[in-house]
Amino acid sequence: MRALGLLILGILAVLSVVYCDVIPLERAFPLNKRVELSHLVARDQLRHSRILQGLVGGVVDFSVQGSSDPYLVGLYFTKVKLGSPPREFNVQIDTGSDILWVTCSSCPNCPQSSGLGIQLSLFDTASSSSARLVSCSDPMCSSEFQTTATQCSQSNQCSYSFQYGDGSGTSGYYVSDMLYFDAVLGQSLIANSSAVIMFGCSTYQSGDLTKTDKAVDGIFGFGRGDLSVISQLSSHGITPRVFSHCLRGDGSGGGIMVLGEIMEPGIVYSPLVPSQPHYNLVLQSIAVNGQFLAIDPSVFATSNNRGTIVDSGTTLAYLVQEAYDPFVSTITATVSPSVTPTIYKGNQCYLVPTSVNEIFPPVSLNFAGGASMTLKPEEYLIHSGFYDGATMWCIGFQKVQGGVTILGDLVLKDKIFVYDLARQRIGWANYDCSLSVNVSITSSKDFINEGQLSVSSSTIEMLFKLIPLSFITLLMQLLEFVEFQFL
Repeated sequence: MRALGLLILGILAVLSVVYCDVIPLERAFPLNKRVELSHLVARDQLRHSRILQGLVGGVVDFSVQGSSDPYLVGLYFTKVKLGSPPREFNVQIDTGSDILWVTCSSCPNCPQSSGLGIQLSLFDTASSSSARLVSCSDPMCSSEFQTTATQCSQSNQCSYSFQYGDGSGTSGYYVSDMLYFDAVLGQSLIANSSAVIMFGCSTYQSGDLTKTDKAVDGIFGFGRGDLSVISQLSSHGITPRVFSHCLRGDGSGGGIMVLGEIMEPGIVYSPLVPSQPHYNLVLQSIAVNGQFLAIDPSVFATSNNRGTIVDSGTTLAYLVQEAYDPFVSTITATVSPSVTPTIYKGNQCYLVPTSVNEIFPPVSLNFAGGASMTLKPEEYLIHSGFYDGATMWCIGFQKVQGGVTILGDLVLKDKIFVYDLARQRIGWANYDCSLSVNVSITSSKDFINEGQLSVSSSTIEMLFKLIPLSFITLLMQLLEFVEFQFL
């Protein structure tokens, strides 16, 4: 019987090459709801005012839904399960902030309904048997982890208060409780798993956070700080310090976001700028059709209010004026013989008689470490409708005067992006995000979305080191069942 049991364990280990935690990702606004470009710019500007202040605000994929079309865009959110018994919360994904927080039952002015067609939930610490208030003496609230988001109240509770540049904000206190997720073994076997994490319970919200048209239960930060969920889980050996996404750029949208490392031979990497709260890279130059633009590299230098940030929470893309002006003028000069340049609502646009891929040149963004990002026309242009029998396309990059260059979803789509915090680098490669991806589990298990995954194998010894108690229990129950059948 023992030999049979060991055989089953071996078979299960071989079949369990994929070990993932799955949380579905959804889109906040339906695809049939068009949004004006000016509204998208206004939304991004509000977000950027938060980024420039360096505040911690406050995502795991999963099967991504939505489209990169900026006229149909909305916020992305996912579901997380918290507390005992577990309750589901819809939380906005935000790579530009660190903290996971959800609305507390004691919040008097927080939204009670949502225009997104979701049922809002409130977290009640008294209703969760595993909830614990975080005291000021807790290591996670000590000076080592102190940020503008972490404070100590008079009642000895570890609390937070975010005040954003757009006038919105939230405050509350930190809670330690269970986060539940599904551990996927192979392509079909699923086992429940959980981990204790520290997150915020919001008792006050203001500004945009109070609006019901796009209300969700909270925000799930994927930032670089110690209080982000990815940092907390990796510090306990539960996940690696790396996550990846691949956002589809076609009309059907969707994609994959993984807590883990997507493996692809064509990925190139550029080092992260150290000691920065966001995902800052060193952009060195821009080339149009292979010709470098006359841009002083110092305009991209990282400082308190300058630099280049990769941010999936930004819809469009933003270039500092010193780079924007030569970029647009070069594009216009290159395509003018074949298109009709025009200004539409303050944006540089073009009336195009045929496919943009036949007329517009490729653009390359060149980063430190020799890593280049090649943009197809659809990754720097926006389809803005039709005029006088021609298709109108507009420059999707927006001009920033004396600020930060931000690469949003317009640029990030149709590429694998790997945020490797362990090695302090970001990698990317052009990819069809409707296809399956390879995910490494050599250092730990991975969060995935519903996209199909192929996983690079590690040793069975390493795999067993990663198996949590809940899965060990499941295996033992299977073994007991088999032995019972042969008695």
